[in-house]
Amino acid sequence: MQGVTRRNSLYFQLVVLIVISGVVALTVFYGLNTAGENVVYYYYNHSNYSAKREKNYVAELQSYVSSEDLDTKDTEELSDWVTTKAVIISLWLYKDGKLVFDSDYPDNRDYSSEPVYLDENTSGQFYTVEFADGEAEAGISGVFDYQLYNYAFLGELIIAFSVFIVMVLMGIRKKMKYIRKLSKEIEILEGGNLEYKITVNGKDELAALAGGLECMRESFRNQSIQEAEIVRENQKIVTQMSHDLRTPLTSIMLYTELLKKGTYKDQQQFREYIEKIERKTRRMKQLADNLFEYSLVSSGREIQLEDPENEKLIFYDLFSETVSYLRQQGYQVDFCVEWNDVKIQVNMDYISRILDNVTSNIQKYADINCPVIIGSVKNGNMEGFYFENRAAMQSEENESTEVGIQSIKNMMAKMGGKCIAGKENETFRLILYFPTVV
Repeated sequence: MQGVTRRNSLYFQLVVLIVISGVVALTVFYGLNTAGENVVYYYYNHSNYSAKREKNYVAELQSYVSSEDLDTKDTEELSDWVTTKAVIISLWLYKDGKLVFDSDYPDNRDYSSEPVYLDENTSGQFYTVEFADGEAEAGISGVFDYQLYNYAFLGELIIAFSVFIVMVLMGIRKKMKYIRKLSKEIEILEGGNLEYKITVNGKDELAALAGGLECMRESFRNQSIQEAEIVRENQKIVTQMSHDLRTPLTSIMLYTELLKKGTYKDQQQFREYIEKIERKTRRMKQLADNLFEYSLVSSGREIQLEDPENEKLIFYDLFSETVSYLRQQGYQVDFCVEWNDVKIQVNMDYISRILDNVTSNIQKYADINCPVIIGSVKNGNMEGFYFENRAAMQSEENESTEVGIQSIKNMMAKMGGKCIAGKENETFRLILYFPTVV
């Protein structure tokens, strides 16, 4: 899987998520703030909220005056009371209709020089307060809407912050859901179910991790399939070899028993029995050699591939020797290989064994009266060769065990290649594919 780009990274996605959530939250906040100010303004100016607050503060003033036994001349105490009330701006006291206290000018104790009187032109609502020296009319001015605006601002801030948190959590929740899904899928793989595909979503680090897990699953699955195939092939080979070994061994035991008992007509039949025993013995040796080579090739031992080289340089001399040898043995060989300018990487020891097996199989099983064809094949990024011949009638001595073919397949697989063998209409075809090196 390709590397994660900076734009697709989780870090970049998180930054984008935070920025978008922040923009949305700010938009919501400014919208709510504008609407909240309008609502507070309308409510404050079209309700008796201000009058109620004034009455509450007048009641507090009355309680304070009564508890401290104050009169209208105790301006210092009255000023302290006004100072303790954050929303109170001004307090006025009128006694007998004349201004005796103004919190805006608390130090001006004598208002007689320029007396101010309470009349119908005086703005605001006034309330009667009982002082120690008699009743006075109290007027209060305050920023009572200030608290409303503060409450509205706090609510708007909480809502906007909630929107921000919810959007961020929703974005993270999507990734967490994907992580939980991957965790469950990994548990399925741990249970041994390699057929379950890992879900790959997106292009970030989590997707890269999921892609890696999927590749690993596929690799383990293919490895398990290959191992199961190898086990089946081994069982098949062992079963077949057991049968093939038992047949000549039974014949050897039979002829040996006949010789021990002297059950033969003359010296000619005696020599005939000896020759049959010899042929069966050579057959057993051949089978044992094939089985030994198969066991070597089928082992888990790693092989060392040589440096990549042009296919013509690798195979030209080997094919020349093979073709020359087959022609000496009486076979007609049509060599139609087309050399391509590609490089392959092989193990020369394995290549020699493969061509030896191919030559041996041709000698054993090919019809000498029909031509042997050697040509080129190509399949995607793989180049190779094919061997084609018509199969001869098989006898007990040359009956195929397919051990040699399986050895070739194993050697090709270890070199990263592939071997395909098949028979159709008495024509046998063997194909060797080698991966090309760029």
